[in-house]
Amino acid sequence: MTKQEDVGPPAGSLLLDDQLCFALYAAQRAVTAAYRPLLEELGLTYPQYLVLLVLWERGETTVKELGTALHLDYGTMSPLLKRLEAAGLVRRERSAQDERSVRVALTGRGEVLRDRAEEVPQALLTATGLSEADVTRLREELRRLTERAEDAAARGR
Repeated sequence: MTKQEDVGPPAGSLLLDDQLCFALYAAQRAVTAAYRPLLEELGLTYPQYLVLLVLWERGETTVKELGTALHLDYGTMSPLLKRLEAAGLVRRERSAQDERSVRVALTGRGEVLRDRAEEVPQALLTATGLSEADVTRLREELRRLTERAEDAAARGR
């Protein structure tokens, strides 16, 4: 017979430690905390780092596209970009083709920061003791969970 630990908690459990949402919340907070000292050396917060990752990968893009990539709304993106712009890492300008659209691009300083940031992923692996295989497996599982949760939310469940 299978032990309870092997099959997971009962479906109706209201114990905190049985909740997937709490395990994800605690993990997210812990990972963000592990990033903090690495990013402080770059003068960045975690959300600023995420914005720069998108810009380093894609180049100039719109605020809307950044928000979509990061799953953030405009109200969150605007102050975040304002701080990055004040730090001299990005520039924002209205699109010539569509005045409603704001384009975001890296400055030279933002481009240069990329070289220093390249050390962050390996430093996090070292700090957490995770292997690249562990990270790959976990990331894929979390992507599947995100897709399923988004689908469930869209269906109104």
